[in-house]
Amino acid sequence: MVYQRTNGPSVSRLTAHLVWVTKYRYPVLEGDIQIRCRSLIIQICEAEDIQILKGIVSKDHMHLHIEYRPSQNLSNIVTLLKGRTSQKLQIEFPVLKQRYWRRHFWAIGFGCWSTGNITDEMLNEHLDHHRKPNDNEGNCILE
Repeated sequence: MVYQRTNGPSVSRLTAHLVWVTKYRYPVLEGDIQIRCRSLIIQICEAEDIQILKGIVSKDHMHLHIEYRPSQNLSNIVTLLKGRTSQKLQIEFPVLKQRYWRRHFWAIGFGCWSTGNITDEMLNEHLDHHRKPNDNEGNCILE
């Protein structure tokens, strides 16, 4: 069975695939910088109760598959990850300041896709199961 978070009467499993790139897609995430970026991402996620299901630090971008709490929102999670890693990496690796001015390490924006253990087709089948012709059970159908 898949792990689910419980919080009082609520149960959830929210997962997402996040992607963001370095500014100008410069391939600066190599060697010690790449290793330090990885450790920073792990530290931040542990501190914020975000579970990393899988992640990759490439030379010019990041991929993260995460599981997060319902009280968190993805935009804030990415802002937090990008902000803290940018600040720490630029302090610890002065060579990055030669390439990036005004302390902008990551490009603006990110990609985000929800993931889960069911497909759209499976969900639609489940909803169709509750829909009956001439529904007199008080169900309100949204389409």
